[in-house]
Amino acid sequence: MQKITTFLWFDDRAEEAAGFYTSVFDDSRIVEVQRYGEAGPGEAGTVMVVTFELAGQRFIALNGGPQFTFNEAVSLSVDCATQEEVDELWAKLGDGGEEGACGWLKDRFGLWWQIVPRTLTELLGDPDPVRSNRVMRAMLGMKKIDVQELLDAAGG
Repeated sequence: MQKITTFLWFDDRAEEAAGFYTSVFDDSRIVEVQRYGEAGPGEAGTVMVVTFELAGQRFIALNGGPQFTFNEAVSLSVDCATQEEVDELWAKLGDGGEEGACGWLKDRFGLWWQIVPRTLTELLGDPDPVRSNRVMRAMLGMKKIDVQELLDAAGG
């Protein structure tokens, strides 16, 4: 069992969100669904907590009510090996959501994601500051990250 688990607070869509997320990522599954009992605070029999795994990493989703919502201060960053993976995840996670800048998007449940091609990380870490600055400028003009545009910017 992993020592630290991300805990996500939903109003009343935890089970729906967990089902959606597990459909998007390989090596993912619903682990357990717990329901509120007579003691509450939710209505007896309704979903309280869903434990699920995405790409082998465990998460817990709570139907906690409308008191708290997600914002950009916390996001889930996804390392993508290829442009095709970026495109696929961008389309799936962004369906019904909202595009942000620089590879960020908000899904239909309000959770923020960063869809990051590995090439971006590598190019931003280039020891040549002129090259890495060109890549940064290119990235700042994007919503979904385009690997070829990054490579073109890096090349000068």
